[in-house]
Amino acid sequence: MFEVKTNLTKNKKVLQFVKESAELAQPDKIVWIDGSEAQRDALRAEAVATGEMIKLNDKLLPDCYLHRTAENDVARVEDRTFICSRKEEDAMPHSIVKWMDPKKAYALVKEIAQGKMKGRTMYVIPYSMGVVGSPFSKIGIEVTDSIYVVLNMEIMTRVGVDCYEQLGENGDFVKGFHCKCDVDPEKRYIMHFPEDDTIVSVNSAYGGNVLLGKKCFALRIATYLGKNEGWMAEHMLILGCKRPQDKEMKYIAAAFPSACGKTNLAMLIPPKEYRDAGYEIKTVGDDIAWIRVGEDGRLWAANPENGFFGVAPGTNEHSNPNALAATKKGTIFTNVAYNPEDGTVWWEKLTKEAPAHLIDWKGNPWTPETNADGKHPAAHPNSRFTAPAVNCPCLSENFNSKTGVPLSAIIFGGRRATTTPLVYQSRDWNHGTFVGTIMSSETTAAATGAVGVLRHDPMAMKPFMGYSVDQYFQHWIDMGAKVEKGKQPKIFNVNWFRQDENGNFMWPGFGDNMRVLDWILDRCEGKADAQETAIGYVPYAKDINIKNTDVTEETLDKLLYVDKERWAAEAEEIEKYYDDNFGDKLPKEIRANLETLKENCKK
Repeated sequence: MFEVKTNLTKNKKVLQFVKESAELAQPDKIVWIDGSEAQRDALRAEAVATGEMIKLNDKLLPDCYLHRTAENDVARVEDRTFICSRKEEDAMPHSIVKWMDPKKAYALVKEIAQGKMKGRTMYVIPYSMGVVGSPFSKIGIEVTDSIYVVLNMEIMTRVGVDCYEQLGENGDFVKGFHCKCDVDPEKRYIMHFPEDDTIVSVNSAYGGNVLLGKKCFALRIATYLGKNEGWMAEHMLILGCKRPQDKEMKYIAAAFPSACGKTNLAMLIPPKEYRDAGYEIKTVGDDIAWIRVGEDGRLWAANPENGFFGVAPGTNEHSNPNALAATKKGTIFTNVAYNPEDGTVWWEKLTKEAPAHLIDWKGNPWTPETNADGKHPAAHPNSRFTAPAVNCPCLSENFNSKTGVPLSAIIFGGRRATTTPLVYQSRDWNHGTFVGTIMSSETTAAATGAVGVLRHDPMAMKPFMGYSVDQYFQHWIDMGAKVEKGKQPKIFNVNWFRQDENGNFMWPGFGDNMRVLDWILDRCEGKADAQETAIGYVPYAKDINIKNTDVTEETLDKLLYVDKERWAAEAEEIEKYYDDNFGDKLPKEIRANLETLKENCKK
């Protein structure tokens, strides 16, 4: 029997949870994390001494470290991820995650984790998603046997004793149990128990599976909490845009599937002519938005995280200088290459030329010749950086606002070579919800062997819903009704990836996306006209500024063209997707918008 003692909290539920976790995993000792710099430094030193982390050059990358995971443990594992609701219909149909009966799941965890912390330390991490004391704040307690997890959670969330103060003696929290166990992929499980506010992760040590505040809490558990409490947890960036003609900064939330430029948009640098004119973009969040109705009847959003967990390969001075700047101090790098010449790190596309000699992500010597076949990169393709948000040069002054920021617009986007125009606006909230449900990207030959196959990813939430997709769609409809009439954010869809007949991208993307954001904000303020089409409102070409770009007027016309025949075929595909996945569970408002699309395409 474990005796759990601490002077940090008197919360009986916390003490009971730690006691039960210790009795299951049987660690040699328990360390209570308090969020202090002194404790953090001691943990860093211990991790370096044991070889769990490598300290990098303190002059070039102060307080930065490198960590390598097991080769079988390098990414999120959707096929091992479960929603363990008491009723299967509360988790299914689901886009990707599986269901398991909670009794079976708890029994499995007990069997797998029994005694697996023997010889190890169990760390107790109190953390807040959202600013402590704000209406958005939710407290979690994660127990783990990994210093790597502790140090990453101290970057990604708000860790400290003030979390216990918010809980008081009887407050509820989200329980997180993580145990590396044997890092056995056959016994790897990421389990969510929404009715119990509990997350369990066993047999993994990779960030995306073990930083339980990240997708597990901030999305899967939070979506369930939001449904019950009347707010939203979304896989969305939040950015602020200040234009010279506006009195105040306007805020936009946006959802994109992977490889669609989400982080680039969150940290967008406007073209020079826009910067010279006084345009500014500020980053509130790059990944997750919690959204609730404010006292003024509008929707307000906050980023519940405190750092960035970004993909390293492809991040460089050209593609995303702000993200790169965020990694320059206090950052933990995972599965990137190590440069022994100067004690720094490297990954593909960081620089044009790779250094002559590196240690790759597996710990082996590497030269550019090593990757001559393209199958042995220096950094793992899913290698990561965990960087403090405070390092980001374009971080919003409202990043730590307890009220969040008011949303003028919500944007959905995918990667479509044809069909979907550069930008269009939905007719109203319910139509915008419909637009979110049909988000999709086309596969490429390299990825799948088949070109143009649609991969549906509604609201970019495919792996991240904590309950059934049909209920999630309904929650969107219900939230729209909660917002005061006339105060709903306008909803748009963008497509940066439309191609010409030769397969070339027609839109320059990156900073030039500011030109589209400009029109979106004008529409929000009623300052720009639009043409009504079968799918919604599309800009007039004259209202998209293409000066100082390579985009011709002819190309812009093509980018904005809505082909009713293509959309009629699209509507058929959408109907099949709905029928195959949801049947009569699909909310009637969404079905009605599909019927409207079909009718519009016949006109």
